[in-house]
Amino acid sequence: MRLDKFLKVSRIIKRRTVANDACDNAHVTVNGRPAKASYDVKENDIIEITFGTRTLKICVLNVKEHVLKEDASSLYKVIT
Repeated sequence: MRLDKFLKVSRIIKRRTVANDACDNAHVTVNGRPAKASYDVKENDIIEITFGTRTLKICVLNVKEHVLKEDASSLYKVIT
């Protein structure tokens, strides 16, 4: 699954276009490298997203095309 779509499906970022812009502006890294929106997300990838001065670091646990709002947080684990 594409990185921008994963960020939307997991509800880390609200809209896919916003996720795409974040990737284009180098606010998203995967496994320590800047990632494009078209990056193919796999299990155990470490994604780091910068929101202004705050940084969110997650580990991908599962990749699914569609999940319910309640189950979205089961796709990833937040790392400090």
